[in-house]
Amino acid sequence: MTRIALVLGDITGEEADAVVNAANSSLLGGGGVDGAIHRRGGPEILQACRALRASHYGKGLPTGRAVATTAGLLPARWVIHTVGPVWSREEDRSALLASCYRESLRVADELGARTVAFPAISTGVYGWPMDDGARIAVETVRAASTAVEEVRFVLFDEAAYGAFAERVDP
Repeated sequence: MTRIALVLGDITGEEADAVVNAANSSLLGGGGVDGAIHRRGGPEILQACRALRASHYGKGLPTGRAVATTAGLLPARWVIHTVGPVWSREEDRSALLASCYRESLRVADELGARTVAFPAISTGVYGWPMDDGARIAVETVRAASTAVEEVRFVLFDEAAYGAFAERVDP
């Protein structure tokens, strides 16, 4: 069974086999977690992302999918990039958000990662309500069939930490 841990802090400082990047589909960096990972990880991550675009994802990484690159200067071995859905009142996109977590764990298994650090995918500029995002994240990780020993949710502020804590330790 995968152990779930919560950390209040900055995902770019996490020592883990893999850190998950809440990427945009271009894989070329952006704001929020994506921008922070690219800035702190250095140019190796961007070079690896450009190579992935050139060889496989010319139109961008589809929402809900995941792919790995080097972690560059981050204290991790790999970065797993996943594209979360933009939240919508009109359309239920929960399956796409759950897919981000499942696909990231699948990639982690392929890499042999035992520890994976996740942000709260889609809960920033993509507008997903934090309580629902925490529910989907925790339920999906708990239900996943994976060899990953520890999933760490690295949460940037107290509100996010509290939302996840309610799901991990109800």
